[in-house]
Amino acid sequence: MEALYVIPSAVLRNLSDKLYEKRKNAALELEGIVKQLAVAGDHDKITAVINLLTQEYTYSPQANNRKGGLIGLAAATVGLTSEAAQHLEQIVPSVLNSFSDQDSRVRYYACEALYNIAKVVRGDFIVFFNQIFDALCKLSADSDANVQSAAHLLDRLVKDIVTESDQFSIEEFIPLLRERMNVLNPYVRQFLVGWITVLDSVPDIDMLGFLPDFLDGLFNMLSDSSHEIRKQADSALSEFLQEIKNSPSVDYGRMAEILVQRSGSQDEFTRLTAVTWINEFVKLGEDQLVPYYADILGAILPCISDKEEKIRVVARETNEELRGIKADPAEGFDVGAILSIARRQLSSEREATRIEALHWMSTLLNRHRSEVLVFLNDVLDTLLKALSDPSDEVVLLVLEVHACIAEDPQHFRQLVVFLVHNFQLDYSLLEKRGALIVRRLCVLLDAKRVYLELSTILEGESDLEFASIMVQALNLILLTSSELSHLRNLLKQSLINAAEKDLFLSLYASWCHSPMAIISLCLLVQAYQHASSVIQSLVEEDINAKFLVQLDKLIHLLETPTFAYLRLQLLEPGRYISLLKALYGLLMLLPQQSAAFKILRTRLKTVPSYSFNEEQLRRTSSGSPCSQNNHGEGGSHFPEDGNLNESSHDMHNGINFSSRLQHFMQIQHQHR
Repeated sequence: MEALYVIPSAVLRNLSDKLYEKRKNAALELEGIVKQLAVAGDHDKITAVINLLTQEYTYSPQANNRKGGLIGLAAATVGLTSEAAQHLEQIVPSVLNSFSDQDSRVRYYACEALYNIAKVVRGDFIVFFNQIFDALCKLSADSDANVQSAAHLLDRLVKDIVTESDQFSIEEFIPLLRERMNVLNPYVRQFLVGWITVLDSVPDIDMLGFLPDFLDGLFNMLSDSSHEIRKQADSALSEFLQEIKNSPSVDYGRMAEILVQRSGSQDEFTRLTAVTWINEFVKLGEDQLVPYYADILGAILPCISDKEEKIRVVARETNEELRGIKADPAEGFDVGAILSIARRQLSSEREATRIEALHWMSTLLNRHRSEVLVFLNDVLDTLLKALSDPSDEVVLLVLEVHACIAEDPQHFRQLVVFLVHNFQLDYSLLEKRGALIVRRLCVLLDAKRVYLELSTILEGESDLEFASIMVQALNLILLTSSELSHLRNLLKQSLINAAEKDLFLSLYASWCHSPMAIISLCLLVQAYQHASSVIQSLVEEDINAKFLVQLDKLIHLLETPTFAYLRLQLLEPGRYISLLKALYGLLMLLPQQSAAFKILRTRLKTVPSYSFNEEQLRRTSSGSPCSQNNHGEGGSHFPEDGNLNESSHDMHNGINFSSRLQHFMQIQHQHR
């Protein structure tokens, strides 16, 4: 070989000596020889020398030969100085190959050799950057501490060269970075974050444009067991977020997808960082983020209930920002997708999230009602199930959403039918939440409208046991709730006001399912003669334990402010004989030892006992025109009881009480 004539045999022998000093001296001699050849411009001989060093030494089975080859290649490059660039294609590959040598000392010398080569050629070796980066990435996790140390020195030099080079291709580098970003080795992670930070600091390199390619990997590092790595990753992310705030053009969409995923991380710090980024994106992204609103909302709603307060605060702020953006479906705002997210979050274990999901449903109904109603069937079941929610606040919000939907008559009917059906399927819902639900709906949708619809449905209910229970519940709500005071006043007008007659008749038709409900209704509207007739129509089978429980409740109700007018009427027993007869009828039905018996008997004992002359009694029973005395809640005028006293006066204000009594008895016969 030509190289053998150029290099003395002693130099070649010492180059593979086991002693480092001999190899080093041989390399210095080799450097001088190559320098002379370079001055002479004899590049063929230089090529021969490099070929000899690579083939016979760096690829030799002997470790000392390989060490000598590496130190020789570095010496040759130093000797070439400015001429080195044209020989790099021969030199660099064999050095890179030595990075994966089994012998740690060979790997160490490979680092040292490439360091010396890089110092000479600087930017000219950028063409090998990807291979060098790949090798350094592996060496950063080397099992030998000395190799790691040498690799760090080389890495620093390469970073310096890249930052000053105008030939570095970020486009070619990014795929290399991306495929390594999910490596778990802590040394590799530090190496990668280091490179990201360095490249981002170079003004001519647009790392921000490629952020979506490695953002997920950076987030992955936030949960690393090493505090140092978490700190470095957080620092890099903070820097990028600052750049995003100052940049006019950012690809928010791709990054939003990553952030949505990371907001559900098990790691608290990762969740907080992801939610913080989402918060900034919502403020900055505007139109770009419209197609991602549903995904973002799906990420934010669970975080509103996060166990970490910092996350809850940022999530709530982001949620308000989102809700404040009035995007239009024409701009890609997907009402169906957002409604679907809200529906899904209604099943969350956490109350705060369920509450916000309902606020979103209300917002969508207010802003995009027609679009929401298109998807109504998809959410109605979930909304109805939510009426059984353990949280009263959630139930009240659910009712607001239902009420908003039920502004349309067909949806109102559908809501009430579904509600009755749910009560029928789950008696405990009626027992625990019935009053809350009905009272709230009466406030939101008008009590008269709600009660008329409920009564119409229950009138034809085939499950008589359920109809009776439901009517009893509605009757109790009617008599006790402040929200229904107006409805009670309307009912008190039904015997003298034609406009309210139909309200009484409608309720009467379904109230027939419960004797006690009918008696209560008659006492409320002051149809005392009819109440007495109903009591007397009761047979043995009617007066069971359930009836007595309901009767007990009624006696206690008669002592409440709702029936104050009735108690005051007892001051005029001659005028309200049917009232006395009805109350004594109830007393006779009660067991003597019961508390209710004692309460009612005590009340009746207070009725004035002065006698009436025959003229008063005649006037009371003659069916004279209604007295205009005021006895009622809300300042209503009521008829005297005498109007209904005689059997010939079964009709009153167009109400045929005889046929009503027949209807009641038929329904009760069905129940029996």
